[in-house]
Parts: sequence; structure tokens; C-alpha cells
Amino acid sequence: MSTASTPPSAPAADTERRLTELEIKASYADDLLDTLNAVVARQQEQIHLLLRELGHLRRQGADEGSAPARNLRDELPPHY
Repeated sequence: MSTASTPPSAPAADTERRLTELEIKASYADDLLDTLNAVVARQQEQIHLLLRELGHLRRQGADEGSAPARNLRDELPPHY
């Protein structure tokens, strides 16, 4: 008797359906993981850029350290 010609039993069909659903969920999870990895990598590049800019601004401020600090409250707004 050949098992290929017999229809799958209800538990086998249920197992097949559940396996398919799990494969679909795993596929979505892989896609989400790839997307999140790309976002984290881009954010890390932005952080490095901002840190370099901050260091540049700190050096620039240290170079201009001899200038007196001005208080914006003492300056008149342009409409006066």
C-alpha cells in the first residue's frame, strides 16, 4: 500500500499549517532584524559624526578662549 496516494491525516495537515505559519513568522523576523541592523548602523555613523563635530567645536572654543564671554541678556534685541 502506497502512502503517497493516501490523503494526509488531520494531525499531519495541522502540523504542516503550523510549520508554514512559523516559517512565515521567521521570515518576517529576519526582515525586521535586517532593517533594525541597518538603522543601528546608520545611527552609529551619525553618532561618530556628531562626536567629531563636537570635538571640533570644543577645540574652536578653546582657541577663542581669550575673548570675553558675553551675556546675551546684556545685549539689546534688534527692535530697540
